[in-house]
Amino acid sequence: MEIKPIAYIETDFKEKFGIPRQSGRVSSVGRIVFEPEFRVSEAIRGIEEFSHLWLIFDFSECHREEFSPTVRPPRLGGNKRMGVFASRSPFRPNSLGLSSVRLLSIQKTETEGEVLIVSGADLLSGTPIYDIKPYLPFTDCHSDAVGGYADDFKDYKLSVSFPEKLLLKVEEKKRETLIAILEEDPRPSYQNDAERIYKFRFSNYEIGFKVIDKIVFVISVEKA
Repeated sequence: MEIKPIAYIETDFKEKFGIPRQSGRVSSVGRIVFEPEFRVSEAIRGIEEFSHLWLIFDFSECHREEFSPTVRPPRLGGNKRMGVFASRSPFRPNSLGLSSVRLLSIQKTETEGEVLIVSGADLLSGTPIYDIKPYLPFTDCHSDAVGGYADDFKDYKLSVSFPEKLLLKVEEKKRETLIAILEEDPRPSYQNDAERIYKFRFSNYEIGFKVIDKIVFVISVEKA
């Protein structure tokens, strides 16, 4: 079976470093732009009745030729191996990802057709979308579900120290999302050097920070 993208998503995430590890953890806004042949109003008829959507996408920057049955989940420090099918690692046999996002609105445009505006996306800008399905709370939500080793990190957050003079450099509507990304600790879990300066791109900015004793200290905000 051959599959092809039906759409691409535009987000503020311009590189892999800094992307939230799971969807819904950060209220980042994205635009889902359909490919020309799928820009048909009938294809999304009724979608506005749903609050959330499932996105099936391609880990397009993580393709590998060889198959590895085990991976090193970042939250486990990169030192412990788990089965690839017991993880959400992007390094998979078919490089498919699954993301749950909130549907905010449908934007009608002259050049791109109807665009879906979503929040909570954890996708690199330009990521190919293979399919979109409505999220059904009566069947997709399992209140008694167990999250395995990932449960140990569901409440993990850092404190953020963001000097006002630096925060004011960031567009106001993007500040809350940026702080939430930093709270999630974008560093690889195996890196814990208090002297190291980490940098990542978010929207049109390059953010520099350090982490000392579970506190993120933002030290630079530059136009990217």
